[in-house]
Amino acid sequence: MTNSLYTASLIVARPALPIAFAAALLALAPWAVRAEESVRQVAPPNDRLHIQTEGDLKLTTAVPSADEVQDIFGINLYSKNVQPIWVEVENLGDVDMWLLPVGIDAAYYTPLETASREFSLERLLQPDADQEFQQRKMARMVEPGLIRSGYIFSRVDEGTKSFNVDVVPVGKTPYRMTFFIPVPGLRLDHYETKFNEIYAADEIVDVDLQGLIDGLEALPCCVTDAKGENFGDPLNIAFVGEINDMYYSFLRAGWDETETVYKSSLWKMLKSSLAGSDYRYSPVSALYVLGRAQDVALQRARASINQRNHLRLWMTPMRFEGQPVWIGQISRDIGVRFTTKTITTHKIDANVDETREFLLEDMFYSQALSRIGYVSGVGAAPYDEPRGNLTGDPYFTDGLRVVMWVSNSPKSLSELEIIDLGVRPVD
Repeated sequence: MTNSLYTASLIVARPALPIAFAAALLALAPWAVRAEESVRQVAPPNDRLHIQTEGDLKLTTAVPSADEVQDIFGINLYSKNVQPIWVEVENLGDVDMWLLPVGIDAAYYTPLETASREFSLERLLQPDADQEFQQRKMARMVEPGLIRSGYIFSRVDEGTKSFNVDVVPVGKTPYRMTFFIPVPGLRLDHYETKFNEIYAADEIVDVDLQGLIDGLEALPCCVTDAKGENFGDPLNIAFVGEINDMYYSFLRAGWDETETVYKSSLWKMLKSSLAGSDYRYSPVSALYVLGRAQDVALQRARASINQRNHLRLWMTPMRFEGQPVWIGQISRDIGVRFTTKTITTHKIDANVDETREFLLEDMFYSQALSRIGYVSGVGAAPYDEPRGNLTGDPYFTDGLRVVMWVSNSPKSLSELEIIDLGVRPVD
């Protein structure tokens, strides 16, 4: 990808952590505060540093790849579902600051717990090996004018690692900073999409609200195959928003990226399918709109690879109030079935409107949306007269598309604006 999607981190609005909580924390564990004064600074794992500064706090973070973790710790921690995050806190203020690891990952691992996940004869013969993890841990307390750095051991997120860092200055308003850090290792499909080259400048069309409605309703009803000859799943979602805001909103809501189709991803997909396990970054097949395969594909895995929500998005040439307009498709995989075309394929939930509303509610509760509305364009297909997708799965729909405006900062539920675009769903 050629734009700045992978070089930026984002500061989001932070909920006010109770100041009394910080005071109580310090009162309960004064011995722990002073015991950590001797914690040394730990060098970063790489030069892919992400830096944010706000008020009296400067935060620097980095996430090592699986290979880098192996080199640093001598253990393949990724295979143990452990992903170290390097954090450096610089206290520019005049009071102690407390870093809360639980904000990064509520199920984080302690240093000694991390060390214990690797059982080997070599480690049994080196009883001091665990101390290496303890020495590299991140201190919780950072005194005024000091810099402390070290590792917090989180669960693994491949692709792009998204996490919050909560820091509480004693007696002052807490800080929350959110980071999105790309981690080398996966071949992600949208890395290859050059969003700023999809359309020439003279192809971009600025539209007002009525033009947006007309433009979305004029788009095709459904995806097609590569030749554009056969219709498939309905195009039942639309977004208005910048690519970075879209991307970060989905990551905050718990969606994962998808790998490209290559030997390793196919092998992982086969193993997870046979074992009934999840594969959070499983490839999705190419479907076509506007003469090309999807620009972005995202998924939200459930119990296994055979049960997931996945969506595809295409950038349109429309711009509303300067922001790109996207058309997309979402469906819910509920199992696997045999087919004469591809031997096996995922079976989708026939009620595609239910899945559409799931996405809306998911983004809504993630505080990612500022406005929503509905337009037509798909065409109704009643329960007793369903249409079929490209693999023969039936679906029924009210024929509407939900339009979601993505916010560049979290919006409370009470701030969501519901716009009348001419139609609305009827349950």
